[in-house]
Amino acid sequence: MTAARVTVMGSFVVDLMARAPHLPRTGETVKGDGFLIGPGGKGSNQGVAAHKAGAGVDMITKIGRDDFGRIALESFRREGMDTRYILRDDELATGAALIMVDENTGDNKILVSLGACSNITEADVEKARGAIATNPVFLTQLETNLDAVERALGIASGNGVRIILNPAPAYEVPDALLGLVDILTPNEVEASILSGVTVSTPRDAGEAARVLMGKGTSSVVITMGSRGVFAVTGAEERFIPSVEVAAVDATGAGDAFSGALATAIAEGKAFFEAVEFANTAAALSVTRIGTAPAMPTRDEIDRAMNRPGT
Repeated sequence: MTAARVTVMGSFVVDLMARAPHLPRTGETVKGDGFLIGPGGKGSNQGVAAHKAGAGVDMITKIGRDDFGRIALESFRREGMDTRYILRDDELATGAALIMVDENTGDNKILVSLGACSNITEADVEKARGAIATNPVFLTQLETNLDAVERALGIASGNGVRIILNPAPAYEVPDALLGLVDILTPNEVEASILSGVTVSTPRDAGEAARVLMGKGTSSVVITMGSRGVFAVTGAEERFIPSVEVAAVDATGAGDAFSGALATAIAEGKAFFEAVEFANTAAALSVTRIGTAPAMPTRDEIDRAMNRPGT
């Protein structure tokens, strides 16, 4: 069976990750127990997650002409992903993220320097117009420059493409942009920033989701970490508990969720079925160290959901 296709536009950064007994306080130095370097960035992570969950992915990002850029190309090729829309910047370096992980809880702190992927131009977006306009689902985030996001959303919306926006990192965006979005996937913090409602319980999540839907987005899924997800579409809402797993690193869980959700929607799954699929993928991702390498395969997701692989 031909894989459903998804377009993912977003950041690529190289993750520089260290694990330690606890996250340092201001001014504190903590001895770490390990260091890893590998591919990352919300866009790239979500593209890899969608690909490993079973979609054919057209990945749009921008990298520098440097050693970290070579890591990007090698990582996408190793995953078997098409690199035709991996754009190059002649001046800016490839992005990098500094990640600290608490080895006891899986909690993390992240500082990201976006570099080349903060300079996606209108001409760059136009190079990928064919993929954006024709694949059934377009997934993006707010980790690249907003004008590129707005341009791409305009193309996708104008061609009837289902749009999923993971609003991370969260900041105020025009309501007109949210009005183009079919499914918004914030976490608790992002939902609080965008809605003005402090989200700490499923009831809070429902209130925040209704505020966000009032801004024009059709459906909202608020991820709430180890508690689960709150999903609403139209008049129907559900709180879906998380899948119980032994968590070791929660760094890429939100990206696993959004990527798997895009795959499920592209395959034509019903909204809440797609959310269940994505919830399972996110849970599996936290059982491993890292971001892109931790994304589960389709077979793993299907087995965890107690159904045979397809």
